[in-house]
Amino acid sequence: MGVLQSYRLRLRRRRWQLRAFRKRRELRALCNRTAAVSPEDILLFTTVRNERIRLPYFLKYYRSLGIGHFIVVDNGSDDGTREYLADQGDVSLFHTDASYRQARFGTDWMNHLLRRYGHGHWVLVVDVDEFFVYPFCDTRPLRALTDWLDDTGARSFSAMLLDMYPKGPIGERTYREGQDPFEIVQWFDSGNYTIRKNEEYRNLWVQGGPRARTFFRDDPEHAPALNKIPLVRWSKKYVYVNSTHMLLPRGLNLVYDEAGGEKPSGALLHAKFLHTFLEKTAEELARREHYAGSREYLAYAKRMEEQPALWCSWSEKYIGWRQLEILGLMSKGNWA
Repeated sequence: MGVLQSYRLRLRRRRWQLRAFRKRRELRALCNRTAAVSPEDILLFTTVRNERIRLPYFLKYYRSLGIGHFIVVDNGSDDGTREYLADQGDVSLFHTDASYRQARFGTDWMNHLLRRYGHGHWVLVVDVDEFFVYPFCDTRPLRALTDWLDDTGARSFSAMLLDMYPKGPIGERTYREGQDPFEIVQWFDSGNYTIRKNEEYRNLWVQGGPRARTFFRDDPEHAPALNKIPLVRWSKKYVYVNSTHMLLPRGLNLVYDEAGGEKPSGALLHAKFLHTFLEKTAEELARREHYAGSREYLAYAKRMEEQPALWCSWSEKYIGWRQLEILGLMSKGNWA
């Protein structure tokens, strides 16, 4: 990397840090329980809006993996989300009614809270409809993975976003509060993915899957990105640049092996396509708080008029992480 480019990236990182520092004023602590966090705790950070129905299973799932504390930003919920989270003893809750879009789609809020509370911890940054799976997650807690990463000197761990969907029209089956969403959205695309390298940030850019072939079939270059780096041994020096797709310093984005081997990686099972997807699409179109004028939700709304089914002849039913490794969608690398 040239000296000038290195300098520009440092300036960019400082700019994002300054933005996050300024945006801290938009956050109000409703229940700050971070004093109870121990130095060894793995922390989960997320931003939510009107996700009350999803929260019981979400919290249960991540508690079972070994998350020690949840740090949550509530962005103007009015469905009981805020009240439910405030009653959870392992949740620190921050509230804002400010613009999600003007906070760089929540990234500024996350960067501030990560700097304030995440320093020195392994942190997992996910959305409330994302469920992290990793090699041996059926037999080993998340702490086993982070201990191994510490031993190898790794500071970050990648996970491909894997869109899960039902067999049949979206919304045909109603999701119940507390239910495992993967009783409904059991299927995924085993192939149909493209990958390229972002030379500036060194991260890999992955697109494809059911959203690309169904909602963005006429504009695949604008299909949602599926590459994420959700698990990081956080430092005050770090920032997320664009959601959890990439970070600075850019060495954190080297989550793949350029020498021909494989580094361990995971997946984020994306339980977006429950019956709540229809209502959420309408809400986000009205708000226009998402990226590129809510282009993604405009694409959803246009195709949903046709009541599409995402399932197709090459859909695979999810069995477990070993299946994803066989398909090349994640890897245990040299972690045995």
